[in-house]
Amino acid sequence: MSHPHPAPSPSGWIEIGRIVAPQGVRGEVRVYPDSDFPERFLTPGERWLRRKPNLEPEVVTLASGRFLPGKGLYVIHLAGVTNREQAEALRDAVLLVKVGDRLPLEPDEFHVGDLLGLEVRLHQDNTRLGTVVDVFAAGNDLLAVALDPAVVETGSPPPSAQQKPILIPLVPEIVPVVDVAGGYVAIAPPPGLLDL
Repeated sequence: MSHPHPAPSPSGWIEIGRIVAPQGVRGEVRVYPDSDFPERFLTPGERWLRRKPNLEPEVVTLASGRFLPGKGLYVIHLAGVTNREQAEALRDAVLLVKVGDRLPLEPDEFHVGDLLGLEVRLHQDNTRLGTVVDVFAAGNDLLAVALDPAVVETGSPPPSAQQKPILIPLVPEIVPVVDVAGGYVAIAPPPGLLDL
C-alpha cells in the first residue's frame, strides 16, 4: 500500500481528506484521509472545508475525531453539525489546510511526498544510481527506486530483465542522508541489495 501524496492545489491549499458519509445520527461524518498525519483528524482546532470545487473554502472547527481501525477512515465531529441531515449535506466536501500549515517536523523527519523524484546517490562516492519513484508504508517505509539504465547494465541480468524499481528500507543505516532541499537521498546499501 502506498502513501497518498497530497498535492498542493494551485490556490495554496492541501487536501487532507474527503467526507464520504454521515456516521450515526449526531452529526458525525466519515472522512477518507489523504494525509499521513493522524493529528489532522484527531486534534481539535481550525480546518477548512470546500463543499464544491468552485467554492471558496470556509473555516470550520474540528470538535473531535477518532480513527476507525479496519476501515482506514476517520470519524470527525465538526462544531455546529448536530444531526444526520447536516452531516449528509457535507458528503463529498473536501477538508483542507493551507499550504503554509504543514505540520512542524522533527529534524530527522520529512514529508513523504517530498521524497518523490529525488535523485538517489551512493553514499560512498556520490555516484548517481536512479530516482525515487514511490514510497510504500510498511513496518519501515520503503523507497521504490528506479535505477538508471547505466547502473542496470553493469548488473548480471540483461537490461530488459530489470524493469521493476528496487525497494530500499528507509532506515538511517541504509539511507543515511535525506536532503530534500538538495534534491537527493544517499544510500549505503548492504551487500546484495543492489545485486539485480
